[in-house]
Amino acid sequence: MIPHYSAPTPAVRRKPLLAVLLAPLFMALIAVSVINVALTAIGEGLEADTGSLQWVISGYALSFAILLVPAGRAGDATGRRRMFVIGVGIFTLGSLMSGLAPNVEMLNLARILQGIGSGLLNPQTVGLIQQHFRGQDRARAFALLATTVAVATAIGPVIGGLLIQVLGPNWGWRWMFLMNVPIGIGAIIGTFRFIPDDRARGKARPDLDPVGTILLCLAILGIMLPFLERGVNALVWLSFPAGLLVLGLWWTWERRYKSRGSSPMVDTAIFANRAFRNGILIVSVYFLGATSVWIIVPLFLQMHLHHTAFEASLLGLPSSMAAAISSQIAGRYVLTLGRRMVIAGFGVAFLGLLGTTLLAGFVESGAVAFWWLAAPLMLMGLSQGMTISPNQTLTLNSVDPRFGGVAGGILQLGQRLGAAIGTAMIPGIIFSLTDGGHDWLEAFTIALVIIMALTLAAMGVSFADRAREKEAPGAL
Repeated sequence: MIPHYSAPTPAVRRKPLLAVLLAPLFMALIAVSVINVALTAIGEGLEADTGSLQWVISGYALSFAILLVPAGRAGDATGRRRMFVIGVGIFTLGSLMSGLAPNVEMLNLARILQGIGSGLLNPQTVGLIQQHFRGQDRARAFALLATTVAVATAIGPVIGGLLIQVLGPNWGWRWMFLMNVPIGIGAIIGTFRFIPDDRARGKARPDLDPVGTILLCLAILGIMLPFLERGVNALVWLSFPAGLLVLGLWWTWERRYKSRGSSPMVDTAIFANRAFRNGILIVSVYFLGATSVWIIVPLFLQMHLHHTAFEASLLGLPSSMAAAISSQIAGRYVLTLGRRMVIAGFGVAFLGLLGTTLLAGFVESGAVAFWWLAAPLMLMGLSQGMTISPNQTLTLNSVDPRFGGVAGGILQLGQRLGAAIGTAMIPGIIFSLTDGGHDWLEAFTIALVIIMALTLAAMGVSFADRAREKEAPGAL
């Protein structure tokens, strides 16, 4: 059973606390969105081949995803502030090493450090919001978190392009990483000033369930690796069923560990909570499809219509701005509307995908400029603000704040797994179709139809949770 909510925490200065939490999140997201623009410059500057450069992305993604749940558990058990500071410190160190890397091997190591730091700090961000905010204040805080995600995702490629243009290809990409150093130092100082010390003061040593931690880390590694190691030896796909097997072993271990009177890393009883379970399923299915839109649209524009990467990156700006605005509005009304907000968001996403599908043919023929695609893609951004943050708010509202870190880690892990699989699967379908003789427009349309189907599936789960919501006392 899910424990009862813990008592409210003492009053804190919530605005500066939230600023301290979101600043490192912003720089961590920039580190993800900026890298695609920089890969060519990095390859030239470090004389690196494609295989080595792939790990500039994959190393970060893997280390980040692997640590989300264990880091959330460690923060819940030992103190979120301390884990947050450690995460920011490691990320800042990784940024400094990335900016000064003399070769691609050192850069890959530094990127893994960045991923470790990001994996440590992200669950604490969610957990600390759960801990220090209640009701409508919590909804607004999660809305600001969503706005941060949208803005960082949008301006990352633009910042990267400008730095390379102004500072040149050798120093431009380095300053993409070095600019994080003063932000990280400022965030650490702000943490000690504005975030209360929540370390466990008891004499008993916290049980961090090391066996459960290792099993889950190995499971995530096995499941994600083949989707990140694209185009490598086909034997890498054996890690996927191996990862699923280890995941089953982890589940069994956690249940037995609890039955012995110990404290598991994840109390599997949390998944008996329908609201929590539905929320994870909703976001995982949505990310399985939606994130790949921002890969296949640039592919369509660059590989088929021969537009520049910079032009393709600018196409996403209106969408991100729409997401930033809609997330703020959604934060005001999510507790009033409940799952109806999320359902409406998926409806808007479906319309955006349908509009993109219908408009693609006109863009290909030259009847309209490619900039017209910004209109339906804006609907995708609008839907992002109506779905991701409200889903997070509604899902975590069902969880005791004492377990906010691990719950937030699980929720983010669902996002990362969905995104990893989707961004490998959907572009892979396009390339398979084009290699098989289908034209680009046909392949692009089929991919969008698949994403629409996944969006409708996420909407279906949302309708199911809306039914649960109406059954609950005080239903919205």
